[in-house]
Amino acid sequence: MRNVTFKNVHNRFKLNGVHLTREDLIHVSYSLVKEGDEFEKSIGDFLLDWFDDKTYIDLESSGTTGVPKILRTEKQRMVNSALATGDFFALSPGDKALYCLPTRFIAGKMMLVRSFILGLEIDFVAPTATPLARNETVYDFVAMVPMQAQNSINELRNVKKMIVGGAQMGRELEKSLLKINTKVYETYGMTETMTHIAAKKVGEKAFTVLPRVSISQNEENCLVINAPRVSLEEIVTNDIVEILNEKQFIFLGRSDNVVNSGGIKLIPEIIEEKIANAVHTKFFVGGIADPTLGEKLILVLEGEDTNFDQSIFSVLDKYEKPKEIYYVPQFAVTETGKIRRKEILAQL
Repeated sequence: MRNVTFKNVHNRFKLNGVHLTREDLIHVSYSLVKEGDEFEKSIGDFLLDWFDDKTYIDLESSGTTGVPKILRTEKQRMVNSALATGDFFALSPGDKALYCLPTRFIAGKMMLVRSFILGLEIDFVAPTATPLARNETVYDFVAMVPMQAQNSINELRNVKKMIVGGAQMGRELEKSLLKINTKVYETYGMTETMTHIAAKKVGEKAFTVLPRVSISQNEENCLVINAPRVSLEEIVTNDIVEILNEKQFIFLGRSDNVVNSGGIKLIPEIIEEKIANAVHTKFFVGGIADPTLGEKLILVLEGEDTNFDQSIFSVLDKYEKPKEIYYVPQFAVTETGKIRRKEILAQL
């Protein structure tokens, strides 16, 4: 199994119930591009790129922290990532998987690569907000973004194991997922790491890294990832973390969200965590320009102006209490459901 290359298609691989070889897959891909719906065309396009003569493929980053960029990536590194995921989540040839993510981004592409490299029996459906609607099949492995997971709580009885990524999971969703029997993992990763390099069970605080991944911190306390099988270079992230041991870390927040208020550095995600149970709408904490403090900490709530109960701030330290509350009718979000904090703060 360890000599698997990007030219392989596992002999147990099935697509929508049909056993396909490499040649069959190429043939099906042409049909998808020619006659398929929009989401099927993108699957066909990716598979044709994968099975061409090049050793690399061009990936588009999600652009969460800036302009989306194109990253040229060796196909073998994506295969290595698929094998590591198979090891970590104990996936076996013949396991049934559901593909319900857009193929445009790395998470979707990797789900396809895992299926034909690990020999999964994968079904694909349109990447809608309710991918399990009218589904009766029992799946061993499914990947979703938080919004899809939120809309599928009742249907997850047919899913044994699920990974959720693409955006941070809200506290309400976490609570709902803890009540069901599905084994649910939140993943940590990015395009540069060929999707996830770490995962944690829902309800746990610490992420555990995948096989052959090591972690450290730079002087800003940001996570540095060394994953030679998926990236030639060390990857320096913008994520402030607490490292517990060589295999585990706790995500604290993003360095580009840090608010410097009167010389005190505040991490919005830590403040959000403290009040999450008491706020029953989408919200975030951020900083806007202030003549005295440089930046002033504010709470931004989605929806109409209400008499917000500020007594919930009693759990916060003196400097963590927002100076003002703003309301935005609807938050701008990325395709994977991440709140576009910077964009919203700029408008405020």
